[in-house]
Amino acid sequence: MTTEKLAVRPEGGGGGDTGQQPPYPRRWVAMVILILAFMLDLLNVTIVNVGLPAIQRDLDASSTQLEWISAAYLLAFAAALITFARAGDLWGRKRVFLLGIVAFGLTGLWSGFANGPYELIAARAAQGLAAAALAPQVMSILFTLFQGRERATVFGTFGIVAGLAQAGGLLVGGVLIDADVAGLGWRAVFLVTVPAAAVLVALGAWLVPESRVPGSARPRWLSTGVLTAGLVAMVFPLMEGRTFGWPAWIWLCLAGGVLAVLGLAVAEHRRPAWRAGALLPMDLFRNRLISTALTVQLVAFAAFTGFLLVFVLWLQSGHRYSALDAGVLTIGFSAGGIAMAPFVGRLIVRFGRAPMVAGCVLAAGGMLGVLYAAPAGSAAPGDVDSWALVPGLAAIGMGMNLVMPTLSTLFFATVPPEHAGSASGIYSTSQQFGAALGVAGLGTIFFTAVDGGGDSGGGGGANGDAYATALTASVLTATVALILSAVLSLALGRSRPSPSAD
Repeated sequence: MTTEKLAVRPEGGGGGDTGQQPPYPRRWVAMVILILAFMLDLLNVTIVNVGLPAIQRDLDASSTQLEWISAAYLLAFAAALITFARAGDLWGRKRVFLLGIVAFGLTGLWSGFANGPYELIAARAAQGLAAAALAPQVMSILFTLFQGRERATVFGTFGIVAGLAQAGGLLVGGVLIDADVAGLGWRAVFLVTVPAAAVLVALGAWLVPESRVPGSARPRWLSTGVLTAGLVAMVFPLMEGRTFGWPAWIWLCLAGGVLAVLGLAVAEHRRPAWRAGALLPMDLFRNRLISTALTVQLVAFAAFTGFLLVFVLWLQSGHRYSALDAGVLTIGFSAGGIAMAPFVGRLIVRFGRAPMVAGCVLAAGGMLGVLYAAPAGSAAPGDVDSWALVPGLAAIGMGMNLVMPTLSTLFFATVPPEHAGSASGIYSTSQQFGAALGVAGLGTIFFTAVDGGGDSGGGGGANGDAYATALTASVLTATVALILSAVLSLALGRSRPSPSAD
């Protein structure tokens, strides 16, 4: 294991130390390892989508349990991300990064051999915790390894790789399930992470340097527990409400979750000893632009993530697409994002918030285009013109790649330097929680319509009508969310970020 270390100033500190140390000589190789490790998380978010119908058949899982299989990962990631980011700053980013990859591989092994839906949900939650350990270390280490134009190149590459990983997850998942490697079926989509994690641990131990932030705040596990309970309490009613018939206690649970998160923020603010390491700094949320940006992030990412989930389920369960065919078709979504990637930076510098507003509108139009191209409810299974769906999917991908980079650029341009570290964690947490809300909300809308139309096994007639209704209700809800995001984006002001490379 390499013993090389980087000198890292405390986050939010002033400048003046540039050039104190020569650049790490193996930084570009380290970058490849770090980005590949981050791809494990990105792949894992989407790779499971194409496996859900097979999981449902094999484990006799309910539709609500399918939602939890996706949401448990996202919720655990969201709740623990800030805490693990601070653990890396304090105890060493490389150390926490390597432990995160080891845990990711082991929980992938657990997921692959789960014997029931509840065990798989638990394994997915554990894997979300592992992802929360490794992901923030990747960004922090890259930030310390590179400066100036090199940093801009690295994070531009990062954006393109993220788009490829989205497509790769769906495609790799489809290939593995259809190939039925060693008779594993859907289990292969989880087990494939094990050898990948083993290779990355070995390379990371050898080539990635250690770094830490002297004097950084210690992780607050009690605060993390309260935040976790609050986030779960908000998502639980959305996924379980229809199972219990929407009783009063479901709504009380939702209100309790909101109050728990708000109470945590207030408690941290009122205790002077807690303010420096607060998970939810009140000073940030009092800034109208920051609060608006986080709201847009939450709503828009819920729409994108929820749409992708219900679209794949509609293809496979409603129209009997194979996992591979569904994965191949959804490449159109990622292709649109990749095509837009080279232009986003220049658009942000020139037009400020405008690309984000345009991206929300473009993605909303793409979703309506998918809905228009979808066959009528009475259509037989498989009666889908795949090519007719591609333009809408590409427009959604292009819109997403206009929204997210613009939003992150404007958000961090607004954040005071002394809150840069906390803001980064909160921003990522809101993204993951938004994804969980999208899975819970749109998944519930989709399955409520399917269950109301008869057997969920797919087919024409009444059941075909149910799947058409489910897609329509889900897509229209996601479209409204994107239009709301576009309107909220107008409140972010007309300022444009500096074109400075650093």
